[in-house]
Amino acid sequence: KTELHPDGAIFARGSADDKGQFFMQIKAFEAMMKTNSLPCNIKFIFEGEEEVGSVSLGDFVNEFKEKLSCDCILISDTHIYSNEQPTVTTGLRGLSYVEVEVEGPNRDLHSGLYGGAVPNPIHVLSRMIAKLIDEDGQITIDGFYDNVEDVSDEERAEMNKLKDNPEEFKKSIGLNGVEGEAGYTTLERTSIRPTLDCNGIWGGYTGEGAKTVIPSKASAKISMRLVPYQTPEEITEKFTKYFEKIAPDNVRVKVTPHHGGLPYVLPTDTKEYLAAKQAMETAFGKEVLPYRGGGSIPITSMFEQVLGAKSVLMGFGLDSDAIHSPNEHYGLFNFYKGIESIPLFFENYSK
Repeated sequence: KTELHPDGAIFARGSADDKGQFFMQIKAFEAMMKTNSLPCNIKFIFEGEEEVGSVSLGDFVNEFKEKLSCDCILISDTHIYSNEQPTVTTGLRGLSYVEVEVEGPNRDLHSGLYGGAVPNPIHVLSRMIAKLIDEDGQITIDGFYDNVEDVSDEERAEMNKLKDNPEEFKKSIGLNGVEGEAGYTTLERTSIRPTLDCNGIWGGYTGEGAKTVIPSKASAKISMRLVPYQTPEEITEKFTKYFEKIAPDNVRVKVTPHHGGLPYVLPTDTKEYLAAKQAMETAFGKEVLPYRGGGSIPITSMFEQVLGAKSVLMGFGLDSDAIHSPNEHYGLFNFYKGIESIPLFFENYSK
């Protein structure tokens, strides 16, 4: 039991993202079977490659399209805004993920003999990454915002009904201040706006002790979260051209694309959304609001393209669950609310 989870929590890698939430689906199914209350047919897909782009799933779904045919898809791999304000996720951002390499001299050099006279790839790469975002938090890649969805003032006002709490947000991650694209709230920056982040950077000597070298190469991994109407192919191509353009002539640059995915939106006037909203309102006893998440689940768009079915993103975690970090956890309150809500969703949708 913790201050955040007075009913207890499961501390384990994958407890919230996503083994615990998937197990929650299994237990909800088990409960429906034991009580003879299953109102429709259910098919399960167990897939373990989501964190590396689900590289095999597309081929599998295309090959077994008839066997996997369905009316809708239920995914529990998202979170609610808070236990006091439950939400249904109505959108996810897409993803373009690349690895970059800057190469200078043909070998590591002694910094005493060459320092001050040759380009240091770590310095060059750091300056190039810094150029990707300006002082207003805008991404500087040519044409990056060309196809970004224009979210109306009405939609933004509806979204901000979730009452973003800046102080609580900063406290939860140990920061004294936040930053981001000017003109947008933290809630909007993490949901309806595209972003660029350096996820890792390396080069030179990183072992124990000292080694005075100028490295031959420096590398970084960079991810860009995309919003509706952007595609990973478009953004990866624009990133590559821009990164090559800003590179100085005395180094060589290589951009290697990794996995990507399209953004996804579930309209709030669909029967899928309404069935989920009603189910969670019954379980939580509170009004449920729509909420756009900032993460990416590329299979949602693929499912819609291949199977013609909308995905309902009915997750029950919290953004404070420390997913992808030490001490990841999942509250028992949320676990049981999921088991309670899922049968209600099937009941509502079947009507």
